Amino acid sequence: MNESHPIIQLDQINKIYRSGDVNVHAVRDVSLEIKTGEFVAIMGSSGSGKSTMMNMLGCLDRPTSGRYLLDGTDVSHLDRDELAAIRNAKIGFIFQGFNLLSRTSALENIELPMLYSSRHISRHEQNERATKVLELVGLGERGDHFPNQLSGGQQQRVAIARSLVLEPALLLADEPTGNLDSKTSIEIMGVFQRLNDQGITIAMVTHELDIANYTRRVIVMRDGRVVNDSPVQNRLIASDELRKIEQEQQAIKLTS
Repeated sequence: MNESHPIIQLDQINKIYRSGDVNVHAVRDVSLEIKTGEFVAIMGSSGSGKSTMMNMLGCLDRPTSGRYLLDGTDVSHLDRDELAAIRNAKIGFIFQGFNLLSRTSALENIELPMLYSSRHISRHEQNERATKVLELVGLGERGDHFPNQLSGGQQQRVAIARSLVLEPALLLADEPTGNLDSKTSIEIMGVFQRLNDQGITIAMVTHELDIANYTRRVIVMRDGRVVNDSPVQNRLIASDELRKIEQEQQAIKLTS
């Protein structure tokens, strides 16, 4: 893998919305790079511009001005159909809500993106790919389970597997632990850390500093601008944090 290759290049990106008679400058003059293999958190309070930034990174919206290169392709001025095509080819999305089909098994939920892909993928290969990514997130034995038979953390793992099945260049995660308790959130961050250790590039929006500390780099936005961009100094490792929780729970049992 070429670590120096930028998967995201933003050059003087601006996004202005019209609200009545007022122009709302949601993103202001943002220039940055995210390289292949990075794990980045984008943070900021409500109104900071982080959600608008995520929408543009995910080709869900276009900048008003500036240039955005995604894996070497300038997507700044693509039309809606072209943006949809590059999203399908390059990006995997993970959201706060798991967005799983309730009457469809975990394996079938993961296969769904392949049914809508412009690439022809045989039924046999769809099953193979879905099985592989389900095993990758630690749920290989749960492929025939329906969402209501899975915990919240397991449902999010299925959603992560679904985002991986088309082998995207980039994973975008929008508050992926927002609906989960603390221990389950750490488990999900452990999944992300393992995926990143295998070379998968991840950009994640979060408002929680403790969650951001599981990444490798934190970008902080305020009033549409990047006000800080720095590596995580005291990075948390999910497996270590889970071990601490288990030790604390065991100690409580022994004293009760």
